[in-house]
Amino acid sequence: MHTILLTTLNARYAHTALGLRYLYANLHELQSEAKIIEFTMNEQIQSIAEDLLKHSPRIIGIGVYIWNAAQSAELIQTLKKVSPQTIIVLGGPEAGYLPHRVDFSKADYIISGEGEVAFYELCKKIFANDLPKEKFIKASLPDLKAISLPYSAFNDEDVAHRYIYVEASRGCPFECEFCLSSIDEKVRNFPLDELLEEFETLWQRGARSFKFIDRTFNLNMTFANRILDFFLSKEPPYFAHFEVIPDHFPDVLKAKIAQFPAGSLQLEIGIQTLDPIIAKGINRPLKVEKIFDNLRFLENETSAHMHLDLIVGLPGESIEGFGRNLDTLVSLTHSEIQIGILKNLSGTTLSRHDKAHGMIYSDTPPYDILQNNLLSFSDIQKMKRFARFWDIFYNSGSFTKAVPLLWSNGSVFEGFYAFSEWIYAQTLSTWKISLDRQITLIHTYLCELHETEIVEEALIEDLSARPEKTIPFFLRQSTQEKKTKDTNTVTPKRQAKRI
Repeated sequence: MHTILLTTLNARYAHTALGLRYLYANLHELQSEAKIIEFTMNEQIQSIAEDLLKHSPRIIGIGVYIWNAAQSAELIQTLKKVSPQTIIVLGGPEAGYLPHRVDFSKADYIISGEGEVAFYELCKKIFANDLPKEKFIKASLPDLKAISLPYSAFNDEDVAHRYIYVEASRGCPFECEFCLSSIDEKVRNFPLDELLEEFETLWQRGARSFKFIDRTFNLNMTFANRILDFFLSKEPPYFAHFEVIPDHFPDVLKAKIAQFPAGSLQLEIGIQTLDPIIAKGINRPLKVEKIFDNLRFLENETSAHMHLDLIVGLPGESIEGFGRNLDTLVSLTHSEIQIGILKNLSGTTLSRHDKAHGMIYSDTPPYDILQNNLLSFSDIQKMKRFARFWDIFYNSGSFTKAVPLLWSNGSVFEGFYAFSEWIYAQTLSTWKISLDRQITLIHTYLCELHETEIVEEALIEDLSARPEKTIPFFLRQSTQEKKTKDTNTVTPKRQAKRI
């Protein structure tokens, strides 16, 4: 039996909890007493509690995040009701910062900050029956050169079927007010030689998908170049994901990125806003021209897949301002553009804008904005639907030829906004819209804007590019009727010779 259990509720099975593996790797002599058991957030809470308690643990450490906060609170209450003697320790960003807007009061201890050392020390005290009096434990920043790396804690099933999360650094030099990473302004790096040895071991075990969680991967060129060289020395296929600063791409970095084959490199680029005034208001540095130059380079001279982020609801930014940002990004790149709704996370300084801008947020996860002085509650609701439909029709890549017809005569934002409003009026839903239904919807809408032939040619080209090449009957029938019509109107060759 294991007396220490480390657990969390992941958003889906393919995800793995890197934080739990750090805790496990740094338990030293207690590691033999510990076990990692992960669940997904759609599992039954009482079944999760049963699975945990069958090990008769003395300590259960739970990683709490914004996506699993409510379920974690329910799990804590269930565990404490049926096994009150089990000591529950919480960690993770949702538990570690105040104020708590989800009830974690039943937990015995909460560790705030990076918990590798603090959790080990707490477990030792619990086993020695020297229980700390303070429930909330503020962990000091560990020396990244002294803690044990967690990558051997990924098992063979993880390597074969799940995402392998890795990191080369912690912290962020910027002070963006909506982000928890800004709390630790100093960027600290892991020992690079040791890190690359761990990556090599993962590679030899069969890992081919590496997702870096560093907030500023391209800040330190020495680290970035050596890590990119690690992948460039390997034989494809492989996949590496990095979050990068949009305005910092020195020539040496550009040269390396350009060498990656298609499908092997993904860059997550936090744009959030392109308005310098709005950016300054939230302490976000913004070098617009450099960002534009770098996006053009990545779009036109590399095979990197880009994932760009924009936020709705920033203090002082109107819907029209957001729309200009979206129009600009679409003009620069065909990459995925993730539209997020502003969230007010505990631990950030975003609340200082509440009075001046009338910022009102939900008190339940994910603590997203409900309204402000420029965006009504109805506006925010419409933009949430806009973001969902944008994912379905634009980011999915299913309609690369058809979707641009929505704005062929004007603003991307205005064209798609009208489409979004129309779709919702037809479906009254943003979920469980099948591909066939999507095709019918966009076909019906576009045929009011363009000639039917233009619309159907675009849709058929899109659908023919899909691996399954499934084209709905009404489009196949329309294509066949066009071919028949064209055949009937062609002048016979023999007659053409007489003319």
